[in-house]
Amino acid sequence: METKKIAIIGVGNMGGAIVHGLLKSGFVPAADIYASDRKEASLEELKTLGVNVYTDNLEAAKNADVVITAVKPYHIEGVINNIKPALSPDKIFISIVAGVGITALGEMAGRDIPIFRVMPNTAIALQESLTCISANENTAPYRDYVVELFNKMGKTVEIAEELMAAATVLSSCGIAYALRYIRAAMQGGIEIGFGAEMAQFITAQTVKGATELLLQSGNHPEREIDKVTTPMGVTITGLNEMEHRGFSSSLIQGLMASYKKIGNSK
Repeated sequence: METKKIAIIGVGNMGGAIVHGLLKSGFVPAADIYASDRKEASLEELKTLGVNVYTDNLEAAKNADVVITAVKPYHIEGVINNIKPALSPDKIFISIVAGVGITALGEMAGRDIPIFRVMPNTAIALQESLTCISANENTAPYRDYVVELFNKMGKTVEIAEELMAAATVLSSCGIAYALRYIRAAMQGGIEIGFGAEMAQFITAQTVKGATELLLQSGNHPEREIDKVTTPMGVTITGLNEMEHRGFSSSLIQGLMASYKKIGNSK
């Protein structure tokens, strides 16, 4: 597949993670990546890695075949207005912006622009993201490229755009939810005798193992839970206590609260 030059507009947490994921994957050389951010401090490390850096978004976009915007929702209209002279029907436009739909993006950028709306998570820096992709009607010639691009940095699923808010909560926000579980388990581990570093390692590796069980077997979580919950055993005792304290309910309610927040912010 033809190598394309890629601009990332906004290299904060998510945009910076994408740059690192691209570099780690080798999908494009550093010389073909154009990073733009108004904060020069965000660009310093990327410059040392050989990435082209700019504080002018339009200059970054002019040089690229693919433009990825990773800015706050309230900045996207201004950013698109700024880079619009560099957009065209033969240039791929990818938005990582939460809560801004393809129709709205098309109104800002132009209805003839091929627009992909993409939601990765910060594990993209390690090539371990789950990235959800939806697109407008102008994107057929570019679909395979965009899917390959994000498959190089993890796994992708193509979804209907109306599911993008749900995907944001389950995948992008989901990283934070999983990390909060790990933190809580670490605290418990410290209380029962482990040092902080050992508790973190044991918990993180255990969670990694749990996810691999599901990904490789395709089993429902309860099937794997049944394998370690012996009658009158310590595992089922702990699980039941967590449920009595509202573990599953709290997690579901947290997901729903985030989902409602996205809806209210539109």
